[in-house]
Amino acid sequence: MANKPSGDSRTRSSISIFIVVGLCGFFYLLGAWQRSGFGKGDSIAMEITKSGTDCAVLSNLNFETHHGGEIKTGDADINAKVIQPCKAKYTDYTPCQDQKRAMMFPRDNMVYRERHCPSKEEKMRCLIPAPKGYVTPFSWPKSRDYVPYANAPYKALTVEKAIQNWIQYEGNVFRFPGGGTQFPQGADKYIDQLASVIPMKNGTVRTALDTGCGVASWGAYLWSRNVIAMSFAPRDSHEAQVQFALERGVPAVIGVLGTIKMPYPSNAFDMAHCSRCLIPWGGNGGIYMMEVDRVLRPGGYWVLAGPPINWKNNYQSWQRPKEDLKQEQDNIEKVAKLLCWEKRHEKGEIAIWQKSRNADSCRRRQADSQATICKATNPNDVWYKKMDTCITPFPSDGSGKQLKPFPERLYAMPPRIASGSVPGVSVDAYLNDNSLWKKHVKAYKKINSLLDTGRYRNIMDMNAGLGGFAAAIHSSKSWVMNVMPTIAEKDTLGVVFERGLIGIYHDWCEGFSTYPRTYDLIHANGVFSLYKDKCNFEDMLIEMDRILRPEGAVIIRDEVDMLVKVKKIVAGMRWETRMVDHEDGPLISEKILVAVKQYWTVDGGNSTSTQR
Repeated sequence: MANKPSGDSRTRSSISIFIVVGLCGFFYLLGAWQRSGFGKGDSIAMEITKSGTDCAVLSNLNFETHHGGEIKTGDADINAKVIQPCKAKYTDYTPCQDQKRAMMFPRDNMVYRERHCPSKEEKMRCLIPAPKGYVTPFSWPKSRDYVPYANAPYKALTVEKAIQNWIQYEGNVFRFPGGGTQFPQGADKYIDQLASVIPMKNGTVRTALDTGCGVASWGAYLWSRNVIAMSFAPRDSHEAQVQFALERGVPAVIGVLGTIKMPYPSNAFDMAHCSRCLIPWGGNGGIYMMEVDRVLRPGGYWVLAGPPINWKNNYQSWQRPKEDLKQEQDNIEKVAKLLCWEKRHEKGEIAIWQKSRNADSCRRRQADSQATICKATNPNDVWYKKMDTCITPFPSDGSGKQLKPFPERLYAMPPRIASGSVPGVSVDAYLNDNSLWKKHVKAYKKINSLLDTGRYRNIMDMNAGLGGFAAAIHSSKSWVMNVMPTIAEKDTLGVVFERGLIGIYHDWCEGFSTYPRTYDLIHANGVFSLYKDKCNFEDMLIEMDRILRPEGAVIIRDEVDMLVKVKKIVAGMRWETRMVDHEDGPLISEKILVAVKQYWTVDGGNSTSTQR
């Protein structure tokens, strides 16, 4: 006789049915959510699986430096397009400051030294090789004084500037004694003279601009005083001066004060400096001083060292007619008065002016002198815009207010945000952005434990936003070049400077104004989503490869569909990559692609390719 079913059996059957129904409902809802597009769909998930992505483990990615080694195959896709190395002669290629192309432009007002980028058809689509014997630069602060000869094998400056102590060749390294044309006894003593007038010790002066920087010893020695300098010099007969600066770990770009506005926002720098920079400050109606005035904050300082200062005592040693020198200084003094700059110091060959803080009195003075005031509504609209012989009005957006001393300035409320002058960025949005980037950087440090060690000195943020990444990663061991894409919806570069950081405007459809192999770490947040359908991703990634040092690292944060496209391209670029989930979990569509550029050189990297 069969046994009757017990009450326990009926209960278990009911629970089982409930579980099955519940799971079916869950997977139905999950499938609907993915197909809705919010989760980027099944097709992208399948693409990630096919591409071999590992969103959790980075066991095969090595961030250490080795100074050399064979080319590894990594996890490259065998079906990926292989991007070939360029010829060895292009080891120091700078696409927008190419010497051959420069000679096609007029020399008047240094036009030929300005940016002249190749057309879409002329772009080189090959990988720039490192020179034979290339090694990882020394760590800071040793890098301030020594650069491996193999990394920038140019001895011309050791002869041309020998008595000025710019640079010396010793064995297999260049040594930088800290001298300059105006300070052959060393930058430290020279800076001491400036600091007797300019408040550098208390953090009041934080950001500086060095025009015609040479090998950037002024900026290098300012670092110990907690002042960060943006240095620039043209790619000219002083071969590799900006390259030397970046090899030393000093912020610098290739640039010239010619006819185009400098790629910096108005009211950005606490101090500007020229030490025998050969810029005709009193010429062309004072247009160069007016451009410096645009980027100088109210209360900021301008230092001019060398001719024509104190011409009465020096005209014979300078071998220049005293009448010319007198006229030159008279012109400078006249323009300074128009700009409401007060001379604070003149001794020896050094003069220091300070820009007025009092907008009302300055406007009255300029009105009385019938000075021409710039009519442009946006003084930050500078990309490829011609300089004008006019005076930028005092800021009305709060950017002229007194800043907190650094480092308090790093997280203090920037005046441009406090005044509500940055559309779409409220005080709460700024605070939330800071919190977000602290979380992001904490996650990065779990992925790459070397971020805090000084391994990465020169860091670039390709889409800086409010400077949150740079602030969160801030260290005395590194600096960040905060790049504001010219097509960004919000121009917040002025905020970056108000935080005591430095940056520059740039369009990533073009080459950046730097030499190859000048950055240790590149961070790209949303860059590929921003430039989607605007320029070729392959061109952008080749440019990133050009400016990244061998064994340098890349962190790309973007939507997963963008990263799938990027990963496919870099599979043929000698990069080792891994995909990592967002720190909030795998269901977030934003992911992180982490990469390391492999070490290869002219001799070991098959760079005898037919490319160009």
